[in-house]
Amino acid sequence: MRPRRCEKYSAFFVSPRGASGIALYLIESYQERILENLSPWIQVNTCCKKKGNQKMKKIVTMLLMLSMLLTMAACAGAPEAAPAASQAEETTAASTVSQETAPETRIITDSMDRNVEIPYSVERIVCVGVGALRYTCYVGGADRVVGVEDYETKPGMSRLYNYVNFDLFQNLPVTGTNGEPFVEEIINVDPQVIVMSSYASQDPEELSQKTGIPVVVVPGSDTTLDEKAYVTIRILGELYQLEDRAEDLTAYLKSIQKDLDDRTASIAEDAKPTCYVGGVSFKGHHGFEGTEAYYGPFELIHAKNLANTTDQTGAFNIDVEQVLSWDPEIIFLDFNGMNLINEDYAAHPEFYNALTAVQEGKVYSQISFRSSASNLETALADAYYAACVMYPQQFQDIEPVEKAGEIFTKLLGSNPYHDLEEAGYAFCQITIGA
Repeated sequence: MRPRRCEKYSAFFVSPRGASGIALYLIESYQERILENLSPWIQVNTCCKKKGNQKMKKIVTMLLMLSMLLTMAACAGAPEAAPAASQAEETTAASTVSQETAPETRIITDSMDRNVEIPYSVERIVCVGVGALRYTCYVGGADRVVGVEDYETKPGMSRLYNYVNFDLFQNLPVTGTNGEPFVEEIINVDPQVIVMSSYASQDPEELSQKTGIPVVVVPGSDTTLDEKAYVTIRILGELYQLEDRAEDLTAYLKSIQKDLDDRTASIAEDAKPTCYVGGVSFKGHHGFEGTEAYYGPFELIHAKNLANTTDQTGAFNIDVEQVLSWDPEIIFLDFNGMNLINEDYAAHPEFYNALTAVQEGKVYSQISFRSSASNLETALADAYYAACVMYPQQFQDIEPVEKAGEIFTKLLGSNPYHDLEEAGYAFCQITIGA
C-alpha cells in the first residue's frame, strides 16, 4: 500500500496498525507535558494525589487516542499524491509496454517495386553489386556492414568511401565478388537484410530463397546526379531508418546541381571552349584514347565535350587521330591513365606535341572517379575544377580545393583531399611526359 501524507502533521501512515504504533509513541512522548498543564486539576484531590495522577493519565491517554483517530480519519479522506518514484515506475512500465507492442517487421518497397518484409530495426547488412556499399556509406550505414565483396578488403584511394571506412571493412568476411554473392558466406555472417544494386548478376528472389534473408534492391548510379542516385539514397534512408540524413543529403546534392546549372546553363555555345577528357577508366585503365561521351562532370557544367559529337554513349576508346583532328582547346586527363599516357608520349611525342592544348599548356587533371562505377563525391569535385578552368569568370568565387573538401566532408564524413594530394592526385596543370 502506498504511503499517505497527512498535511496537518507532515507524517506518513502506511496502515491503521502502523498508525496506532505511531499514536502510542506520540502519547508516551507528550502525556507528561499534558499532565503538567493539568496539575491544578489533579491537585483538587490532595489526599489521593497518586490515584488522581493515575486516573488523569488514563483520561489524557484516551483523549490523545481519540484525537489521533480523528486525525487518521481526516488523512484517509485526503486525496492521494503519487510520489516521484512511483511516477518513474509508471513511465518505465509504459515504455516497456510500448517496446513490447512495437512491430517486429515492416514493409519497404525497393527499386523493382517489390514489397519486401524486413526487420523493424536493421543493424546488420551485406551489400551485393557496385554502388550498394558506396551509397550505404553516403547515407551513414557503414557501421552496419558485416560482410563485403573481395575488392573492398584491398587498400586504395580510387574509391574514397572505402578509403575513409577501410578500418571497418578490411577484416570483414568476404561475401561476394563483383556482384556475384557467395551464398554460404552470406548465411554465415547472418545479416538481417541483403542490399543489392541493380548491377549485381543475381535475381533478388532467388538470392532471398537461397539465403532465407530478405533482399532489397537499389538502382545505384553509374554517372553523377541522375534520378537513380536520388532513388538509391531515399530507399537506403528508409531501410536504415536514417530518413533525416537521406533528406539532408538529397537537399545538398540538389543544391550542388542547381549551383552548377545556374552558373553555366546560360553560357552561349560559341563562348565555351571545346574540351576532351582522356585516360578515363572503364573495365580497367586506359590511355589517351580512353574517353567518355556525356562525361558526368562535363554534363553538370554544360561543357562542349567533343566526344558527344560521336555516336557513342558512355566510356569508350576513340581513334586518337580523331582527337588530333578535333584539336580541342582544353584537355583533361584522368590520373588513372597517366602511366599509360606518359608511356605513349615517350614512344610518340610528335602526336601529343601537335595538339594546341599541349603546346599552350592547357592540359589539366581530373581525379579518377570511375572505380567500380561512379564515385559521386569525386565526380562532383571534378565538375567544379573543370568549371573553374573553362569558365573562370562564372566561378571566380570558387576555390576548387576548398569546394572538394566541402563535398567530401558532406558525403563521406571526412575530407581526404590532402591524402589524395600526397598520393599524387590533385587538381593541377599537367605536363605530359614529365
